[in-house]
Amino acid sequence: MHYAVMGGGKRMRPLLVYATGSAFGAPLERLDACAVAVEIIHAYSLVHDDLPAMDDDDLRRGRPTCHIEFGEAMAILAGDALQALAFEVLANDSIAGIDARTRLEMLRVLGHACGSQGMAGGQALDLAAVGKILRVHDLERMHVHKTGALIRASVRLGALAAGCSDPSMLAALERYGHCIGLAFQIRDDILDVEGEVDRIGKTLGKDAAQSKPTYPAILGLHASSALLAELTEEAIGMLAPLGERGTDLRDLARFIAERES
Repeated sequence: MHYAVMGGGKRMRPLLVYATGSAFGAPLERLDACAVAVEIIHAYSLVHDDLPAMDDDDLRRGRPTCHIEFGEAMAILAGDALQALAFEVLANDSIAGIDARTRLEMLRVLGHACGSQGMAGGQALDLAAVGKILRVHDLERMHVHKTGALIRASVRLGALAAGCSDPSMLAALERYGHCIGLAFQIRDDILDVEGEVDRIGKTLGKDAAQSKPTYPAILGLHASSALLAELTEEAIGMLAPLGERGTDLRDLARFIAERES
């Protein structure tokens, strides 16, 4: 479990929790449990995604994947335990300022992001799509679940922890999360074609080798880059009501679109 969580990574989801909560004035310590929980969930999902029955990867963040290092059975158990730990962290958080009703909603948001309408459902769609030609709409649906669900949850949890209850602002943040979630995946797909293994830290070209549908495969690299830019600008536009308070969220949207790893 320690190997999976502490082995590096961009910590993008915790950063989104902190950036969102800070935009509404929440002290950082009130956001810690949410940030930890989403990163632990992300780590568990990578452990399971890398398994031979799933994506069958042997390199993650420049190191052997969990099942290569410790064996398949231990990797499965580590992933299971990490998922449980994330909810335990969120439920046990005793920082003042978050009432019981909000805490329950936070647990619901995280659970929804993990399940059949979130990452697990997206992974199922991903496995079913191998060797098939998908329409862009179907590819988007897959990634809205597989990649986007936890990203949207990270933004939502930051807002909840900060006490944001404005429906229009929450809707704008949901759309922001939707756009950057898709942008994150498109950039991943582009890097799988154009990236460098030393920077990426994982095996390149696996999607093509496994006949998985990707944005470059369906749209081409140029159109994929254009869509990435469009989604990034839309995400940034959703933050207009925040003014200067949305600076960190805007910077994260740009980073997602421009990152090299």
